[in-house]
Amino acid sequence: MKRKFKPITLVFFILILPGCKSMRSTSQSFDYKNNITNPITLDHENEITDLISKLTLEEKVGMLHGNSKFATEGVKRLGIPELTMTDGPLGIREEISRDTWKPRGCTDDFATFYPAGGAIAATWNPDMAYAFGKSIGSEARDRNKDVLLAPAFNIIRTPLGGRTYEYFTEDPFLNKKLAVPYVIGVQENDVSACIKHYAVNNQETNRGTVDVIVDERTLREVYLPAFHDAVVEGKASSIMGAYNKFRGDYLNENKYLLKDILKDQWNFKGVVISDWNAVHSTAKSLKSGLDIEMGTEVNFENYYFAQPLIDAVKNNEVAESEVDESVRRVLRLMYTIKSIDPTSRKPGSRNTAAHLADAYNIAAEAVVLLKNEKQLLPLNLKGIKKLGVIGANSTRKYSLGGYGAGVKTKTEITPLEALKEKIPSHIQIIYAEGYKEKYLNNDEVKQNLGKKTVNQLDQSLLAEAKMVAKESDVVLIFAGSNRDFESEAADRADLELPFGQVELIKAVKEVNPKTIAVLIAGAPYDLNEINSNISTLVWSWFNGSEGGNALADVLLGNVNPSGKLPWTMPKKIEDSPAHATNSFPGTDKVEYKEGILVGYRWFDAKRIEPLYPFGYGLSYTTFNVRNIQVDKKKNYKATDTLQVSMDVQNTGVKSGKEVIQLYLSKADSKIERSVKELKGFKKVFVKANSSRRININIPIKEFAYYNVCKSDWDVESGEYIIHVGNSSRNMFQKVSVTVD
Repeated sequence: MKRKFKPITLVFFILILPGCKSMRSTSQSFDYKNNITNPITLDHENEITDLISKLTLEEKVGMLHGNSKFATEGVKRLGIPELTMTDGPLGIREEISRDTWKPRGCTDDFATFYPAGGAIAATWNPDMAYAFGKSIGSEARDRNKDVLLAPAFNIIRTPLGGRTYEYFTEDPFLNKKLAVPYVIGVQENDVSACIKHYAVNNQETNRGTVDVIVDERTLREVYLPAFHDAVVEGKASSIMGAYNKFRGDYLNENKYLLKDILKDQWNFKGVVISDWNAVHSTAKSLKSGLDIEMGTEVNFENYYFAQPLIDAVKNNEVAESEVDESVRRVLRLMYTIKSIDPTSRKPGSRNTAAHLADAYNIAAEAVVLLKNEKQLLPLNLKGIKKLGVIGANSTRKYSLGGYGAGVKTKTEITPLEALKEKIPSHIQIIYAEGYKEKYLNNDEVKQNLGKKTVNQLDQSLLAEAKMVAKESDVVLIFAGSNRDFESEAADRADLELPFGQVELIKAVKEVNPKTIAVLIAGAPYDLNEINSNISTLVWSWFNGSEGGNALADVLLGNVNPSGKLPWTMPKKIEDSPAHATNSFPGTDKVEYKEGILVGYRWFDAKRIEPLYPFGYGLSYTTFNVRNIQVDKKKNYKATDTLQVSMDVQNTGVKSGKEVIQLYLSKADSKIERSVKELKGFKKVFVKANSSRRININIPIKEFAYYNVCKSDWDVESGEYIIHVGNSSRNMFQKVSVTVD
């Protein structure tokens, strides 16, 4: 008997982001897959076999562990160079000594400071991710680095995560669509992108010991997609094993993740590099798939992959052929990036006007307009004689700070500097510091709850701020966080905005109703009181060398804001899934009890109202979506691609960009599903009072769920809904389709 299928209804969300200055079109028309220039090469296997045959055991082992803080050993007699590495979440790290963490004291190691990962994600623009990767990859190449230890794109499971500012998003689809072009951009420069931290590395608390327990479907659908696509589509040539355990085994000796999934299922031919001091064994780590051990200690010969590995081979605990396999992977990487024969290797560049433009473009597209109820923005300079600028974050710099890698840069423009440069001289800018960054001494919180802050305002600074507010026609108050408070190696204790800033903002607003709050931070905070007191609210990031200029241009209307939140901003921490389930941070173990309901999926499923939803962001103009069509309504196969077409209208008087977001749902599913999941998006520029017809393609394979019983992906037959909107909570229209 023929089985009848109900039509599948698909609902798409369309987000339209306003325009900003850009070096490239942001219409997502660039085909990154066709731009892959250097996947791991297998063209030199015979040469590699010959080299391995000439290496002594000691030379082989020297290639598999650090012989300095950021390099492995080369073999000069055979022309094999060191493999050099560099930190790079925000830009190429300054040169440090070979055997200490102290700066080397160079005068030629300056680099461009780029926006943090949260800012890249807030652009919702793969073109910006590609530009970032290509730009920072060129800087790594100019500094003679072989491996860029970036990007980091672990799922944001808790708003309190110390590396939320650095990681991308809470959504696996958005993560992978940004990770792939980033990797491709880096590797165009004959530099390896080392994607990290593989895997389920979603908290800093007890990160070196905690055992993560997550079910298989959640692992495959939420925590691995970006790693899979970065390897399979982006052709990432190296990957970093994380600190934590997974199902009982440390990541760098986790056979299931390193060999079974990464090397066997995904056919990864590149190099697995440990995080620094994240190795706990010799034979088990090598046999499980680790290739290179890096560390922080200076006794390099004591590393597990140093003299202990030589001893393990001699004691028949490890076969020399297993050592050869890892050496082969290292040599394969060297041939791929042309470090072993550098005559044809691409040159790099650094601190260029083009790279500063890249940093500016990303920063400008990342700024999120959260609230503009009284239309105080963009600033109307004709009505302003005195502009008040309050808050330490208007003069703060973010290239350095915290626990982890910073950037030694020549250029970092603060918001106050940019405003003074851009605002006409007849307008007086009055500045008040407003608050001090103060911390309590506490030596026991490094791996737990971050720095303890002093949250009482200095009354003299408060009085000065109120006086400035009273004298000013409009007040810009710059608040938020910094890279000392949000830092690797420590999660925050709560969502509280530090240093008494909530009290400051409320006090200034009481004096001057025309107060605009500008938050500079990398992670969600409790903004409930600010949100209820302030009519105008802007969110910016640790936004790089040109961050001040980009932010000032948004405030002045030179750039129409187009950023969208890459995570959900909760009203209270208990609303977030990892906290609602009391499963963060765990002790020896942490169980991901929320399963697939990460981020906005949890808020949807539990009908919790966020303060600001995933994908949210306003513009200085307005948009509408009309005439939504699919290429056909029914009979899609699992190998097909669905095309959704629509007219995006700019119904305002200012040209701008919007992000069209498509979310998928299936009401009659036989399995647990999210209420809806992001499955497509596109950032589109539309001129004022005009419209554009756009297409967004979704491969039907994106409808699949991971079938644990079959250990494979399945697409359910039936009716699906595609919701079209501009945030996870604002849908314009929906359309249904059926899949056979």
